[in-house]
Amino acid sequence: MTEDGTGLLTIGELARATGLTVRTIRYWSDEGVLTPVARSAGGYRLYDDADVARLELIRTLRELGLGLDDVREVLAGERTVAEVAATHVAALDAQIRSLKVTRAVLSTVARRGSTAEETALMNKLARLSAAERQRIMEEFVAETLHGLDAVDPDIQERMRQTAVRLAENPTPEEVDAWVELAEMLQDPEFRAQMRRAVEFNAADRQPGEPRGRSLWFAKRLVELVAPVRERGVQPTAPEADRVLDELFGDADRSAVLERMTAGFNERVARYRELLALVNRTPAPPHAEDFAWVVAALRARAGR
Repeated sequence: MTEDGTGLLTIGELARATGLTVRTIRYWSDEGVLTPVARSAGGYRLYDDADVARLELIRTLRELGLGLDDVREVLAGERTVAEVAATHVAALDAQIRSLKVTRAVLSTVARRGSTAEETALMNKLARLSAAERQRIMEEFVAETLHGLDAVDPDIQERMRQTAVRLAENPTPEEVDAWVELAEMLQDPEFRAQMRRAVEFNAADRQPGEPRGRSLWFAKRLVELVAPVRERGVQPTAPEADRVLDELFGDADRSAVLERMTAGFNERVARYRELLALVNRTPAPPHAEDFAWVVAALRARAGR
């Protein structure tokens, strides 16, 4: 019943009318989001019918995750529900992205059986900003090319334009790929390996040679190898000798193998695969063709 026939509701009556607990209503009143319209002679809080609708709005906003400050501003008319909702959506998006990163890191830790130190490093790498991720790539490229001005300009340009574009809403697989890529970019052994590859490129390039020869060679390799490989010819087969002769002439096969494995091996292939995963670009083409040539060279090394 109402208090003294005034039509006002006690806190208990308001609780029954809304399905909320007395404790919750009292807390919201104490926080200033639901002000009693009056007090009884005994000092008890009294509310009117408008407070029933007000409580429904408060409950809805709270169930949607809005803080009491946001609720207070809406009720005071300082901000509209739409404005608060838009702000909250942005905050939720950020939380969702963070949770996806957390899930990806934990999945990787579980799969790898990582130590505490490795877990901390993975978590740090996964949460880098876009600028920080790109800086890791740029430092890797700068170290790889430092002092090697003779490297084919087309190769230099391609390397310097290599970007890391992890999506704002990455999948766990993409975060996992980025963590593995970042670890690879900072691995001294992998850096040394890529350095050797560009050193070979610089040493093999003749003075005055036109730019783009390295890319021309890659295209030529695919043109020669792809049809042969697709016919099922094995790298150890006699027919592979003809392909190698067309590609390398009478150059020493062991020396050629050293150069080829510097630029085309499992780690380099994995690097390119990870970069494609992170950037959501197609997988690098023709990796199998280069692997076929390396296998053919290995089969003939030392003959």
